[in-house]
Amino acid sequence: MNNLLSITSDAAVQLKKIMSSAPDGMDSVVIGIDKSGCSGYAYKLDFGNSSDLKDYETVNQDGAKVLIDPKATMFLLGSVMDYRADKLASRFVFDNPNEKSTCGCGESFSI
Repeated sequence: MNNLLSITSDAAVQLKKIMSSAPDGMDSVVIGIDKSGCSGYAYKLDFGNSSDLKDYETVNQDGAKVLIDPKATMFLLGSVMDYRADKLASRFVFDNPNEKSTCGCGESFSI
């Protein structure tokens, strides 16, 4: 599916670092959505094996392989995954055009 999710070069670099120490048999990062937080939904990242997750959309960008949970597809459409670091924290950030609002701490969002 085109335009499902774009991955910035910073995010791709970090994903490749994470995958270099992934458990045996894991070849990708899986992105999902959970009902969580004060705004309703939160992004969830985990390791995955693409041969076990055949119904998942695959995004390959700059050498990083990401699988999208089918239940998360409608939430992520058109999103950009970035990795940002400052003096106090570093984390993956999703610039999601579907978000209507986010909570104060930025951990959850609503659609």
